Amino acid sequence: MALESIWAAWRAEYIAGTARGPIGTDGESCLFCRLQQGDDEEMLVLERTPTTFTVMNAYPYTNGHVMVAPLRHEGALEELTPDEAAGLVVGAQRAVRAIKAAYRPDGLNVGANLGRAAGAGIPAHLHLHVVPRWSGDTNFMTSVAEARVLPESLATGYDKLKAVWPE
Repeated sequence: MALESIWAAWRAEYIAGTARGPIGTDGESCLFCRLQQGDDEEMLVLERTPTTFTVMNAYPYTNGHVMVAPLRHEGALEELTPDEAAGLVVGAQRAVRAIKAAYRPDGLNVGANLGRAAGAGIPAHLHLHVVPRWSGDTNFMTSVAEARVLPESLATGYDKLKAVWPE
């Protein structure tokens, strides 16, 4: 059986820009550290806990794509405290509950890209992605037209998730 490659060239511009852009190794230039300092609705922050926060992804793979990050500026999974590590998993669980309630996906991807070579756009601040998925969500627009069609705005997705976010 031959392995097929499905090209997602629509991501090339984002990846190239990220590779050339600042790595953000300090709290001042780090996107996740800056997001913590703004207004939740403006920054699309869905939740804050004593150790983590959850935010909408500004460059989502699908509607409802969120990220859970520790409050502390840390890029290495093994350097998180036990409370921070547990907070990430609990944050991902809460995101999964909200995404399932708001979007009713067929499945979800949950994961982290650890390091630039692994695809981390911001390798100095660890974060988990929680991405809703549907059967057939990679359609002709993605594979042929090199474009992703997202049927709702980030603000609409934020409102939808906030309305069902677990208390």
